[in-house]
Amino acid sequence: MPMVDTQLVLYDEDYRKILAVCERLVRDAHAKGVFVVDKNGQLLAEAGDTRGIDTTSLASLTAGSIAATGGLAKIIGEEEFPIHFHEGARDNLHMSVVAQRIILVVIFDEHSSLGLVRLRVKKAGAELARLFEEIRKKSERGRAGEGSPFAEITDDDIDKLFAD
Repeated sequence: MPMVDTQLVLYDEDYRKILAVCERLVRDAHAKGVFVVDKNGQLLAEAGDTRGIDTTSLASLTAGSIAATGGLAKIIGEEEFPIHFHEGARDNLHMSVVAQRIILVVIFDEHSSLGLVRLRVKKAGAELARLFEEIRKKSERGRAGEGSPFAEITDDDIDKLFAD
């Protein structure tokens, strides 16, 4: 079952783990900023110097870009283009799809190189894929009633609570 069908529930401990991967990637890749975005355009985490960046727009435009190039990929018989790179006069943008649902965005300049970013993204992407698989499993268990604080509450319990 593809991960896209699952509604993710991101707990604080999960967020901290994702953020730690992002912070390490900023440091190891000499990046200006790192963002984790879901394919719906929701910003999940950010690290680095993000001042002056409209992160809401960045997240939604990133998701739109991935969706558009996904359409192009299908036209030529590809499943998806998992890696995108845009080179600018000052800054560069590297986007990669992780775990079929998450987009890892790295902004970097002349203090880094595409080779270094790709190398570090490969490691961080594998780590994020593992984390999001754990999160997906937790979400599924929660939907199945396991681990939910409300799992044992019945309709009778609710009726009794609100009875006169």
